[in-house]
Amino acid sequence: MHHGNPTETLARFLKARDWDVQKAYKMLTDCLQWRIQNEIDNILSKPIIPADLYRAVRDSQLVGLSGYSKEGLPVIAIGVGLSTYDKASVNYYVQSHIQMNEYRDRVILPAATQKYGKHISTCLKVLDMTGLKLSALNQIKLLTTISTIDDLNYPEKTETYYIVNAPYIFSACWKAVKPLLQERTKRKIQVLQGCGRDELLKVMDYSSLPHFCRKEGSGSSRNRSNGTIDNCFSLDHSYHQQLYNYIRHQANLIESGRPIKQGSVHVEFPEPDPEDTKIAKTIESEFQRLADQNGICNSLNGLKVNGD
Repeated sequence: MHHGNPTETLARFLKARDWDVQKAYKMLTDCLQWRIQNEIDNILSKPIIPADLYRAVRDSQLVGLSGYSKEGLPVIAIGVGLSTYDKASVNYYVQSHIQMNEYRDRVILPAATQKYGKHISTCLKVLDMTGLKLSALNQIKLLTTISTIDDLNYPEKTETYYIVNAPYIFSACWKAVKPLLQERTKRKIQVLQGCGRDELLKVMDYSSLPHFCRKEGSGSSRNRSNGTIDNCFSLDHSYHQQLYNYIRHQANLIESGRPIKQGSVHVEFPEPDPEDTKIAKTIESEFQRLADQNGICNSLNGLKVNGD
């Protein structure tokens, strides 16, 4: 699990529990138990098949690797607003998320460490809020599950979260949620103006910018981003091709010529932290408030005045 860096791993768990040794010890042993019970060490040998099913997962769970920062940190792009999570069962989305985590820790980060000549153990995440709607309320439970898995079993793996293309609905929720976050977490989150292009170019080159952060006036790059060259969410992007081929290769090594089994990996969902539950409920109530407000506006818009 520590990939040759036990001290750094222990520090991550300690940091996640504000340097309380007993709490960090419990968190680490619970994590190890979760990994053993759910055979997480073998999850990169269990591909989501057939390929059409995996493509459906990729088209509805928008996550990808767009490049690296100037410091060598992987840049993970996430399409929060446009992810629908409606093409497969919950278990497939959780399986895919854990596989991307494990691939990051076992392959991406060690390769970055070797390439940049220094130890790299964290990443940057750029969250695109384009298309965020009140209907996202339906996905709160799944997103809380994924967030809990990350918090409890992959702590302190993200250096900074950049929020871009934030609509009003996000701003309203952020205002309600921000006071509930720990100071450590608040310091990691940066809400950028518009697509965040100028700010992000301070920490990464243009080639590493997620496609949704590139200005529309950039001509050919805009056209290509609609395809597979720049769109790191697409299964046809080099990152997802490498990831999927890696998993299939690992499966073939284990199965030794036998057909690869179909079906999702059933991972036990850990109980969310009480603070995470409170945050999820706050988001839920804020979405509900906005929905009610929206309903009133729609009703008023539907009224006829003086026969008009």
